[in-house]
Formats: sequence, structure tokens, C-alpha cells
Amino acid sequence: MRVGYLQSHPEFGAVQRNIDQFASQLGDVDCDLLVLPELAFSGYQFATMEEVLALAEPVPDGPTTRVCADLARRHRLHLVVGLPERDGGTYYNSAILVGPSGFLGCYRKTHLFFEETLFFSPGDSGLRVWDIGPARLGVMICFDWYYPEVARTLALRGADVVCHPSNLVLPWCPDAMVTRSLENRVFSITANRVGREARAGKPPLTFIGASSIIAPDGTALARASAADPECTVVEIDPAAARDKSLNPYNHILHDRRPQSYAL
Repeated sequence: MRVGYLQSHPEFGAVQRNIDQFASQLGDVDCDLLVLPELAFSGYQFATMEEVLALAEPVPDGPTTRVCADLARRHRLHLVVGLPERDGGTYYNSAILVGPSGFLGCYRKTHLFFEETLFFSPGDSGLRVWDIGPARLGVMICFDWYYPEVARTLALRGADVVCHPSNLVLPWCPDAMVTRSLENRVFSITANRVGREARAGKPPLTFIGASSIIAPDGTALARASAADPECTVVEIDPAAARDKSLNPYNHILHDRRPQSYAL
């Protein structure tokens, strides 16, 4: 199975421009699964609720989901794409999963970071895993990495690959995702963005890049630069994530003792 990340530099609010740029890049990509960043086409640093209202879309009936589903169908691949979601009068930082057969599902970010808390509601979708045939995919978004319960729950629910759309500004995540993959013996694909946003007099946000694909043994199969857009694809065997044995005596999931963890 060929999997990859797209590390991009979107222009805030220029959704159609950003989508068109992605669509033109996709023609050169040969893979089965491609993960894009958090809020991939809208940009990240919202200044007002009015901007959220203008840029958020319904799922699956909004234009971004429709375009991504069409691209996934034409290119015969699966896409995980972050976007601002509108559901009635509630707004979520979400990620969609689309494939050759169309829309498959949506995850709403559980753990909101910094000023996201001013504009979005904590996700209520729960932590879900989708079986796409060659692999079972779990999705988490950016700051969810800070909470090991998220990746562990996805692993317990059968994820082979954890897809991780991100807009990272904190420096620790690239190293932490090695641990998330290792402690759960799963592949992880972190798709981050690069560039800088400083809007409406707010302190600037500098995105750290360093998108990565990590193997179940903690090996970095790919790691992007800190500053440049790029698209990287590697080949993996999802079955490697289904072997949870460290040795003949230790199985990382069977050896858990939840009765000792209760508060």
C-alpha cells in the first residue's frame, strides 16, 4: 500500500485557489492514501466568528467534500482532508475521509488548541476507524496528539494507520508521534503545513512542517523539512501494524491491565 502526506502552504481564506493548487499537484501523485493538513484549504488563524461562518461548510454536502470526493474517484485513492465544518449553528474543526466510492466519514477534533476554543465546539463524533480494504484507518487532528488516549483508543479499535492532519506550531509533536506509533504499534501519517499567519494584529503563528510517516517500530519512513511544501509517498505493509507482540511473552494490547488504571 502506498501512503503519503501533502505538506502545504495555503493562503488564508482563498479556498478555491488552495483547492485548485492541490488538484493540479494530485496529477503527479501515485498512492492509495494521501493525508492533507488540518484546515487544509481555509487557513488556520481565524480573527472573527464571521470568518468562521463564511468559510465553514456542511459535510458531506459542502463544496470541499464534493471536490475531494471527485478527485479521489478520478485518481483512485483515499484522501483525509481537514476543513472547518458547519452543522446547523455549531462549528467543528473536522477531517473528512473520501475514497474512490465517495464520502466515507467525518471526524470532529476532540481536543481544541489555543484560539480554536473561541470558534469551534469540541468534537462529538467519537474516535472512529474505517476499513478501506488494504488497511483500517483511524483519524485524529493536530493537538489530539497531546493526549495518548486518542491514539491508544484508535489502536484498540483496530486502526492499522493513524491519519493525523495538523497545523503544528509546538515543537514536540514530530518526536511524540514516534512514541504514539511505537506504543500502539501502528503506522502514523502526520500531514502538517508550513508558512506563517499573522492576522488582525494577532501574534504570528509559524507552522513547523516536519510532516512524517512513522512505522509501528518507531522508524521514521519519511520526514519533511521545516519550511518547504512537499508531497512524499512511501510503501508500507499494513499487516505489520497487526502484530502487537514484542516478543514471545509480551503483547502490547493483551498485556494491558485497565483495572490498575482506574481513578
